[in-house]
Amino acid sequence: MPNPKVYQASIRDVVFGEGVTVVEPSNLYECSIGSDSFIGPFVEIQKGVTIGKRTKVQSHSFVCELVSIGDDCFIGHGVMFINDLFNEGGPAGGDASKWKKTHIGNHVSIGSNATILPVNICNDVVIGAGAVVTKNITEPGTYYGNPAKKSTS
Repeated sequence: MPNPKVYQASIRDVVFGEGVTVVEPSNLYECSIGSDSFIGPFVEIQKGVTIGKRTKVQSHSFVCELVSIGDDCFIGHGVMFINDLFNEGGPAGGDASKWKKTHIGNHVSIGSNATILPVNICNDVVIGAGAVVTKNITEPGTYYGNPAKKSTS
């Protein structure tokens, strides 16, 4: 019987600010986590990602390459960040030149199970649970739905 390749979840080559808490198992590599931030269990944060100060990333979230998250943010359970739009009908694979960036401003809260495509989100935004953000958000407020739209109430 053939032996599979097995990779262990690990924390390697991470720049940590003061007072960071990480709950294992987590897979963090070649990223930067700001002071007083919290990273829950079963989180993956890939290379080149920057997480600001006092930001909380809850369990089962995935933060892919080319994502930056500001200060004082909350990333709920199971939030998925996407950097590959499948522009050619399938995954770009390892061709990072086809991936797109995401920037999350300060004081942004993203509800559980939201999906964030490559966008820019300004400061002071709330994204509802389960929302799918497909376009830049340039106005503070609350956004929800699929695709995410600003609440009028």
